[in-house]
Amino acid sequence: MSSMPEKMISSSEGPRLVPVIAMGTATESVIAGIEAVTPSTLIEAIKAGYRHFDTAAVYKTEKSVGEAVAEALRSGLIKSRSEIFVTTKLWCNSCDRHLVVPAIKQSLKNLGLEYVDLYLIHWPLKLIQDEFSGPVPIECIATIDIKAVWEGMEECQNLGLTKSIGVSNFSSKKIQQILSFAKIPPAVNQVEMNPNWQQKKITEFCKANGILVTAYSPLGAFGNSSWGHNRVMECDVLQNIAKSKGKTVAQISLRWLYEQGVSIAVKSFNIERMKQNLDIFDWSLTQEELKKIDQIPQRRHVYLIGTMALEHNDIMDEIDAELD
Repeated sequence: MSSMPEKMISSSEGPRLVPVIAMGTATESVIAGIEAVTPSTLIEAIKAGYRHFDTAAVYKTEKSVGEAVAEALRSGLIKSRSEIFVTTKLWCNSCDRHLVVPAIKQSLKNLGLEYVDLYLIHWPLKLIQDEFSGPVPIECIATIDIKAVWEGMEECQNLGLTKSIGVSNFSSKKIQQILSFAKIPPAVNQVEMNPNWQQKKITEFCKANGILVTAYSPLGAFGNSSWGHNRVMECDVLQNIAKSKGKTVAQISLRWLYEQGVSIAVKSFNIERMKQNLDIFDWSLTQEELKKIDQIPQRRHVYLIGTMALEHNDIMDEIDAELD
């Protein structure tokens, strides 16, 4: 395995390096509201070479991530906390100006850490719920005051609770809004992205504005019955390229993303696949292969309507439409 390349993002300490592949920790238990990732699984990920963990308040995996980091330090797998990059996210029920700082403090308590490396607004949406429970009733869905919430995010960075701040599932229109008033611009936008949903417009926009794109569902969240699909893993184009190169379909998809200049949050709790997913840096795709991938029919998968809520409503419909 080659060593992990890094990307540069803006932070309170100036330009800062972020490992290009993160181990994702969202599981189907998000829907059930139970914790489903054990620290021992994440320790295996550290042993395999992962140095970036992507978690969120709503995933209920912050505690496991924190315990894995503590154990890696105790056992000497890593020498210092700074060797692990931790991303977590503000859930929609804390998308109020006065709730942002308490929310990150709760996440830090769950993680057992003094700071996170990156804190993201999970969705441009406010939910009036104590605990996430889906499907969300219409009366619990509200419009986010982006300016007020972003001020809260900036305060988190100014207080040293996070090194960088950013967004997730934000359209270029909503990011433009933030850029119009932000004292600290977003460092990252995390979006659904894979060869079947290539996100060319948003990646170009983010690149032009110095914002790193992170791809989630890089393999279509394959194997996850709550929000995953098999279109990436069963794509003929990717299967044929994988066969001709002696690689897995997952490796082809991840290598394609890497060549787009984005960072990636990928999840597998199978030790062999964890290693395979990192083995993408010492080979490349040919121009011919890239051209074939370019021509894959595009289809987005993650919509708020159908996953978070079942009934159509103006607020979620607008977010869904903007992300197309």
